[in-house]
Order: sequence, then C-alpha cells, then structure tokens
Amino acid sequence: MKRALVFLAFVVVSSGAAADSVLIRNATVHTVSAAGTLENTDILIADGVVAALGRALEAPAGARIIDATGRVVTPGLFGGLTHLGLEEIGLEPTAEDATLKLDAMRPEFDVALAFNPESTSIAVTRLGGVTFAAIAPTAEAGSANAPGGTIIAGQGSVIALDGGVSTYSRALYLDFGSDSSALSGGSRAAQYMLLKQAFAEARSPTLILAQDQRLLTPLGRQTLLEFIVGAGVFVFDVDRAADIRQVLAFAQHEKLRIAIAGGAEAWRVAPELAAAKVPVILDALEDLPGGFDAIGATLENAARLNRAGVKVSFTQESPESHNVRKIRQTAGVAVAYGLPWDAALAGLTRIPAEIFGIADRFGSIEPGRRANLVMWSGDPLEVTSVAEQVFIDGRLQPNRSRQTELKDRYLERVRAGTAR
Repeated sequence: MKRALVFLAFVVVSSGAAADSVLIRNATVHTVSAAGTLENTDILIADGVVAALGRALEAPAGARIIDATGRVVTPGLFGGLTHLGLEEIGLEPTAEDATLKLDAMRPEFDVALAFNPESTSIAVTRLGGVTFAAIAPTAEAGSANAPGGTIIAGQGSVIALDGGVSTYSRALYLDFGSDSSALSGGSRAAQYMLLKQAFAEARSPTLILAQDQRLLTPLGRQTLLEFIVGAGVFVFDVDRAADIRQVLAFAQHEKLRIAIAGGAEAWRVAPELAAAKVPVILDALEDLPGGFDAIGATLENAARLNRAGVKVSFTQESPESHNVRKIRQTAGVAVAYGLPWDAALAGLTRIPAEIFGIADRFGSIEPGRRANLVMWSGDPLEVTSVAEQVFIDGRLQPNRSRQTELKDRYLERVRAGTAR
C-alpha cells in the first residue's frame, strides 16, 4: 500500500482544561533528547507540561504522586500512518472513510473531516502506549465495476489519542511504484508525468489554456500550491530503489524537502538518502519480496539505513486500525536485526515528531514540553511489556477500552455462572 505525505504549518485545535499536577518518582526516564537516559529520576507535570526533571523533586501541594520504583518512562509512541478514526470494521464500507474512489485527481480531499474521535479503536490503541498517529487516506485502484483513484490520495493530519479532536499539521498523500500503475495508465513512468503536470497547473496555471485537459480543479490547484510553497515536507511512499532515486531527483528539481514511506529497498540507496537528509518511515517486518518492487526487502533495512546516517521511523504496511498497537513489534524486530535500541525508540517518538513538525509537543521528555509520556512494566520494545500509565498533555488517560469493558462484563458472568 502506497502513500506519501506533505505537512504544512503546525495546526492545533486544543481541547479540555488544564491538567492537575503529577509527580512521578524514581523512574528510569528515556528522554529521547540530549539528556539521554536518567536513572532514579522524578518527573513533575504541571499545567500539561513537564515542569521539571531531577532527583528528589518537591511535590506541589495537592499533587498526585506516582512511585515508579524504577520503571521505564518514555515519550508516548507514534502509531504510524493509519486509518484510526476513519474506519471501524475494515470490510464494512459504510464505516470506512479513508478512500476517495474517483478517477479525478483531488488533492483537496481531506480525511480529517471524517475523523471520529469516539472510534473504539482509539482507546484500544492508546492502551498500547501510542499517544499520537497520522491519519492517512489510501488510494486504491478501481475495478471494472467500481471507480478508481489517482496517485494523489488526499490529505490527512496527525492526531493525539486523547479522545479529542486535536489535529496537528496537514498532510497530502500520494501513491507511487508498481502498486499504483493502475492509477496512472499502467506505467510508473506516467506517475511522474502526471505529477509534473499537476505541479505545473498549481505553479503556473496560465501555462495551460482553458480548453486544455486539466488534472486539477481550481480548488485542487490552490490546495496543491499551498503545500508546494508552504515550506512543508513531501513523503513519498515508494519501495523500489530505482523509484526512490527518481523521487530524490524530482525533489531536487522542485526544491522540496521530502521523506520516504515504505522504502522496502531504501537501504540500497542509503548514501543518497543520507546526503539529501531524507528520513524513511518503514515497516521493519517487511522481509519477503511480495512483488518486484521489494526484491531487496530485508529485516536489516532499518539497521543499514541507520548506519548510513539516515533517520528511520516506523509504520506498518497495513494502515487498518486494529494493527496500530503492533507498532512496538516492528521496532523490536529492527533491534533484533541490528538497529541500536536508542535509535529504535527515537524512531517511535522523536523522529516522526520531527518529520511532521510537531517535536515541540511530542517525541521527547524535556522541561517545558507537553507531557505526553508512558510508564511501562518493562522494556517498551518487548511485546510482553504493557503500558501501565499513559499521559497526554499531562492528563492520565483512562486505563480501559471497549475490549477491557467486554472482558470485564463477560468475566463477571463467568464467575457468576450465568455466561452463555
């Protein structure tokens, strides 16, 4: 599944009142900042931010005190490129809002307008230690009986998993590579032809006469131009090494900052990616050649990119909501195949926050930053560890979801002998 994103300026819709003061004592704090890992450290949270880090901090009057007893505390995790809040059941079309099935290129399509903050999958995902994620549209090729899409899937945003409607940064998603050939007349070469025409329409609309065939509507041209001139970052979801080189060349010609999503063969062009300072958002579980675009897929992809100096973040090939909480497993597998543990944690926290331009709110634990953090029962990259406490903007999140409520409901019946 292919996607590419673009973000513009930081956009916030705040919700809720200020959080109460909390003092977490005696934690092993992975700050994912220049401060590194701090042993036996206290974290003071006040008014939604990390007010102080240190030992033997004084608790303000009325503050809630949590004794971590050495437990690990990290920034909240990034869930990857997802359909959170855009679908409930993947096979039920009436509960799926991530795909625009039109044959017209419509960059103005924005799935954030369909986001449902009350989706049951959000609380389920948050219990896995995920505090922010990207909601992304998906471009799917049509069939003889249904309309298709185009290489520009539409816009999305980054969300906080606090059950509110806060959105951060705008994003524009595109599909590239062989999986998207059906969206571009059967050839990946046409993808660049179409993108160049779309850029020309947005940059210089008078070059194309009114009677000429246009790809974009007037609103589409305006939307694309906003992204092009907005000092944003383009992230192309593309796998094959040759295609990644073409994306790098296109970005250099258009003077764009970009990142790569997918990148099954990104390790093959690691030096070029490092020289261009282009990060990669990849699925570290992808190791089999599911197609000719991924002949070079390997579980060492993340480690090889990191050794070359490329910043690596994580997502999953499937954006479906029920898969998001598995994101820690992807990073853990990358560690098992050579990626340093600290780099894997950064790939789940600071690096995606930097890519999306929201590193002042997410991705690290530092005085003055928003208190988005998680206390773990053990190593957060071990699947047997659980998130015991989750804070978003300094608020302790409910430790329950639709799944836990169903478990409690039927377990009570089992104990009472009334279950059927």
